[in-house]
Order: sequence, then structure tokens, then C-alpha cells
Amino acid sequence: MTLSGQIVDIIKQRIYPGEILIEEGNIIKLTHLESAPPHYLLPGFIDAHVHVESSMLTPAAFGRKAVCHGTIATVSDPHEIANVLGVEGVEYMIENGKKIPFKFYFGAPSCVPATSFETAGAHLGPKQIEDLLDRKEIYYLAEMMNYPGVLHKDPEVMEKLKLAREANKPIDGHAPGLRGDAAATYTHAGISTDHEAFTYQEAREKLELGMKILIREGSAAKNFEALIDLLPIYPDHIMFCSDDKHPDDLMEGHINQLVKRALDREIDLFQVLRAASLNPKLHYGLETGLLQEGDSADFILVKDLKSLEIIETYIEGQCVFEHGVSRIPMVEADVINQFKADTFSPEAFTVQDEGKRIRVIEAIEGELITKSGFYQPKVLAGKILSDTEKDILKITVVNRYEKAPPAVAFIKNFGLQRGAIASSVAHDSHNVIAVGVEDEALTEAVNAVIAHHGGIAVYDGEHTEVLPLPIGGLMSPDSAETVSQQYHQLNQVVKEIGSPLHAPFMTLSFMALLVIPSLKLSDKGLFDGDKFEFVSLFEE
Repeated sequence: MTLSGQIVDIIKQRIYPGEILIEEGNIIKLTHLESAPPHYLLPGFIDAHVHVESSMLTPAAFGRKAVCHGTIATVSDPHEIANVLGVEGVEYMIENGKKIPFKFYFGAPSCVPATSFETAGAHLGPKQIEDLLDRKEIYYLAEMMNYPGVLHKDPEVMEKLKLAREANKPIDGHAPGLRGDAAATYTHAGISTDHEAFTYQEAREKLELGMKILIREGSAAKNFEALIDLLPIYPDHIMFCSDDKHPDDLMEGHINQLVKRALDREIDLFQVLRAASLNPKLHYGLETGLLQEGDSADFILVKDLKSLEIIETYIEGQCVFEHGVSRIPMVEADVINQFKADTFSPEAFTVQDEGKRIRVIEAIEGELITKSGFYQPKVLAGKILSDTEKDILKITVVNRYEKAPPAVAFIKNFGLQRGAIASSVAHDSHNVIAVGVEDEALTEAVNAVIAHHGGIAVYDGEHTEVLPLPIGGLMSPDSAETVSQQYHQLNQVVKEIGSPLHAPFMTLSFMALLVIPSLKLSDKGLFDGDKFEFVSLFEE
């Protein structure tokens, strides 16, 4: 097979009219031409850090849609399903991904569970990590979220880092806000990347320590604007990633959106393409092509370098996307899960007043971090209620792995005026998390998720709608188009009952992520992510 056009050579930093000869999935020859069609051929894009499960899609369904945006590979951390099902969950992701012509490069989840302050469905110790790192499908040790464990030289944490170094596989980082000597200690442990930097100063400090910085633009965390000016300064040390991408956002775009935004800022084309393809390939040792002779034929054809309209996507010489249609067929997905929670009555979410101010989680639009503050509660008959006038609502986390009473606290900035939302996508342990106005509404939403053994649900005060996620309580067996439509419908209902958040379910999913400061809620109680300890609901 031959293709011709304006070839973008990222290695020699040139563009020339040429022809590509492809045989058995590889580029056999590149020929210079006097002239060629005006479209451009350039390396396919790589998402340098993503949890596929957060799209609510299986790897096969995710890849089927991602190729429409010029993505040919992902560096995928199966941390989410590993927290639910352990090694069995990692194996599920690997095997499902093999069913389609797309390049998934999986990591060994380093923090399962993420902390000891929550209930998860599995534990991956050093032996399990060693076994995973021995597998050819595992390319790196995934994000080391337990940065206090690194700083204090926790024996299990240090053993996992040692195993990755011995396997000669990169170690991903996860240390939001870490600066100064602590950041230096973390980096010197062998940790080579960070996708959690959310300020220019923090990211630059980590770059100067030798880290690679991943500029993240996901459904909840959006750091492109804060960090993109670092790309021209550190072109060899920047990558693009989505981290967590909900299905409706995946329908709109992927890494191509970051590439176009960077080009619109008049950043050098080859620096941008380094971040989108070359840098992740080199850092993780990926088997992806760069439009060079002898490479795997992984590339995209675009109309021009301004609109970046993708016409075709090729993986190993196979056209997987053409003129608006994915050519990857849907494949059947097996269902695996672990869900043991019982339904609840409204009394389970009652909070008795103690005559003190309450500690409240303050969610922030577009960020995974939260703030915390003390507020005077709304009290009736000795019980603390949600206060819609102050936008202080009840939040609960329900243990899905064993029968236990729910943890209940309060949260600000979700904006609901009635009803409740609930989800079994709750990083990192994926217990059931919900925010609601009334105890009865919380009950309706939580019980709907439990009844389906996983999913996202919204109760508007009269009706309950659910998007079932039977695979690990995280993923649907359906297509991106189907899941996106269902998700969009639920999202609209949440907006109708008052939430101003762009992605309320995505934001909700991070309110149980204890390793991200400052105040979060696990199934065991309120947790201070700065001090790394439980704290009281009431002011002391």
C-alpha cells in the first residue's frame, strides 16, 4: 500500500512532499516527490496518562472512539479496576484491549489500595507488582500516589520502587502541590513524571529536578492553560494526557484538542508534536511509529495544520478511521465485578447536631484538589440538614465491599436545589459516593446504584435515572456513542436540579480521592489530605 502527501518528519523537523510504502504493517520506504496532495501525514497522537475506566468504556470501546481523534496509543494505568478486582482486573484490561487494532500500554498499579484509610476490593503487594512488571504487556510502574510513603521510606513503597528500577521500567509520579525538599526527595526515589502539577511554578520546579511534566486536560482537572507556556522552554520533557475523560467529552475530542490549542498559541509545530507523540514513545519505550523507514505504520492524515481536521487514522498500516467513521467494530465484553453492599434507609444518613460548627469540603470547578472550611450548620429537631441557601449539602460514601454504615459529611459548591446524585465511580477505591439535598433523596440515588451493582444515578425528587456500569462498577459494555448519550442525559438532569459544575459526576468521583488535598471523604470518615489523617466533622 502507498500513500502520498505532505510528510511531517518529526525527527529531522521538516515537511516535504512524499510517498509512504507500507508492507505488513511497517513503513518500508519513504520517497521524496516533486509534488504531492496538499493534506498532511503526521505521527499519531499518544495519551501519556489515562485511566481508561474513567471513560466508563471498556478498552476496546475507548480505542474504537479515540482513533477518530487521531489517537493511536495510550499509556494506560488500570489502577481503577485493580482497586476493585486486583490482578484479575488488570488482566481484564489487557485482554480486552487486545481485541482491537489499538496500542494500549499498561502499567502496574503501584497503590492498591491508594491508602490504608479506605476500604478497597484488593491489595497489590510487592509480589503482585513483581509478577506484573515481569509481563511484556506492562511497560511501567503506574503513578506512585502514596508520596508520604516515599518521603517517609515506607518499606512496601520502597520495595515497589526498587522492583521497577530493577525491571528497568519507568516510574510514574502523582504528587500534587509537592515542592521544595519534599519534591526533591520524591524525585530522587526514581520517580520520573508528574501529571498533578496545577501551577506553572510547581511544574517548573519539578522539571528542574529532572521530572517529565504531563500537561493534563481531562473532564475534571484542566491544567493546559496553567502549564502550556512551559512547552517551548522544556520541549523534551513535556507530554500531553487526559488522565480521566468522561464519555461525552471523548466524543468531542482527545489529545488532538491539546495539539490544536497549542498550535493556535503559535507554539512551534515540532515542539507540539514531540509532546503528543515522540516524548511519550521515548520515555516509556513504546512500540509506536514516527513516520520513519522501518517504523510501525502508525500515523494520521489531516486536512491541514491549522484546523487539524483528521481525515484518516492508521495503526500498523490498517486504516482504523476514515471520513468520520471508526472502522473498528464493537466487540463483546465479559462482565466481572465485586459488589456486596446492601440497600439503605434514610435514617442511615442522619447526622446529629453537637452544637458546633461543621467542617465542610469545598469542591473547586476544574480541579481535583479541594478546600475546607468551618460553617454553622442548619439544624432541625437536633439533626443537621443540607442548607441549599449556603450550598452546603450532604455527602456520603458507602462501602461496596462489605456491609457497613455509611460515612456522612458535608460539601459545598455542588449547587443542587433538590434530589441527589450517586456513583460507584469514586476514586480510588470505588465505593459508592453520593451528594444530595434530603436524606430520602440520598437513599434513592445510592440504592439505585447498589441495585445495579454499579453505575451513576440521579434522583430529581420524583424520578431516578441510572446508567448501569456492570463491569467492575466502572464500565459499560456498550459503545462510546450509547454511553455518551446516556451520560449526557443524566448530566442534563443534574444541571436541571441546580448543579453549575461542568462535569458533576466527574467532580463527585474525586471527592473520595484521599491522596489529593485538602479535605476528602472515605467510607471510614473525613480525611485531611495535607496532614494525611482523619479529622472530626465538628470543630474542636
